[in-house]
Amino acid sequence: MRKLCPNIDKEDGLETVLEVPIPEEMFTSMGSNVQLRLQNMMAWMKAQTSDKWSAPVIAGRLNELRFLLYLVGSPLIPLQVQLGHSIHRPVRDSSIQASTAKYIVQQYTAATGGQAALNSVNSMCVTGEVKISASDFQQGDVSLEVKRSSAESGGFLLWQKNPDLWCLELVVSGCKVICGSNGKLSWRHSSNQQTPISQGPPRPLRRFLQGLDPRATANLFADAMCIGEKIINDDDCFILKLDTSPAIREAQSGPNYEIIHHTIWGYFSQRSGLLVQFEDSRLLRMTNKADDTDVFWETSAESVIQDYKYVDSVNIAHSGRTRVKVFRYGERSANHKREMEETWKIEEVDFNIWGLTMESFLPPADIKKQG
Repeated sequence: MRKLCPNIDKEDGLETVLEVPIPEEMFTSMGSNVQLRLQNMMAWMKAQTSDKWSAPVIAGRLNELRFLLYLVGSPLIPLQVQLGHSIHRPVRDSSIQASTAKYIVQQYTAATGGQAALNSVNSMCVTGEVKISASDFQQGDVSLEVKRSSAESGGFLLWQKNPDLWCLELVVSGCKVICGSNGKLSWRHSSNQQTPISQGPPRPLRRFLQGLDPRATANLFADAMCIGEKIINDDDCFILKLDTSPAIREAQSGPNYEIIHHTIWGYFSQRSGLLVQFEDSRLLRMTNKADDTDVFWETSAESVIQDYKYVDSVNIAHSGRTRVKVFRYGERSANHKREMEETWKIEEVDFNIWGLTMESFLPPADIKKQG
C-alpha cells in the first residue's frame, strides 16, 4: 500500500505522509503516468472540504459512495461489549444451549492465543485495503448481480483502545468517511454532510468482530446461545446466536424510525475453534408522519473470515468478504432490493500503541457544538 506522496513542486522536498494508506491499484487508476497520478492525488487531497463537493454530478457520486461506506464499510453492531478482561462466565444454572456456547467461546479463546495473550493487548492500530462493489437497486423479484468489474478500491486506518474507544478512517475512490466512538457516543463524518450521531450508548465497529479483536468477540458471544450446527465451506461449525433486547432496540431507535429486531450469529469451526463466519440481520421501520405510512428496511450482512495469522501471540484474521443485502418495502412503496459486497485484506497490525489517549478519539467540532 502507498503511504507517501512525493513532493511534485520541489524535487528535494519532503514527502507527504498520507493520513490513510491507499492501495497501489487506487493510485494507478489516478492517471496514465506517474506524474499525472501524483498531480491528481494532490488535487484530491486538497479537495477534502465540503465546498469542493457541491457540483450536482460530484455530489451524486459522493452520496452513492457514502451509502456504500456507511452500510458496508463501517456499520456498528447493536450490542455493547464488556470492557473487563475476564472472558469466562459461570455455567451454573445455565441452560444446555448457554453452557455449550460458553464452552465454544473458551475453545475460541484458546485458538486465538489464550486469555493471557488477549489480555496483554490494550490498544491496536490496523491498516488495510478494501474493494466494494454493488448491484443497482432492483424492483420486484429480479435477480441481483454485483458488478465486481466496477469495484471501488480504497484503504482504511483503524485505531482502538477498547471496544468503546475507536476511530476508523476509510477512503474509497476519493470519498473519505471518518467514524468513531469516544466512550460516550458513536458518530460518523464525511465531506458535504453534517455529522450524524448514533442513537443509544456507544457500540463497537462491526469490523472488529470480523477477526480483528478476539477478546471483544469472546466477550460478546459469552452470553450467546448455541442453536445448532452448520457446514461452512466444508467446515463443520457450531452456531451461536444473540438477540437484542427490547430495551436496547428502543434506545437505538429514533423519533421517526423503530428497530423491530437485530440478531447476530457466529459460526465457530469445530476443527480449529476459530470464528469463520459472522452474520447479523436488522429490520427497521420508518414512519412518515405526514401520511402515517410505514416503510420497512431489512438489512442482512454475512462475513466470511479467513487467513488467520499470529501477531504478537494473538491469532488475527487477515482477509475476508462481506455480502450485504438490503430490502425496502411498505404498503405504498414498491419493493426494492440491492446487494453489495466488500472484500478486505489486512496489511499491518500493531498492538499496544504508545501515546494513544482519550484525546485521540475526540469527535468532530460540530458534535461538540451540538453537545
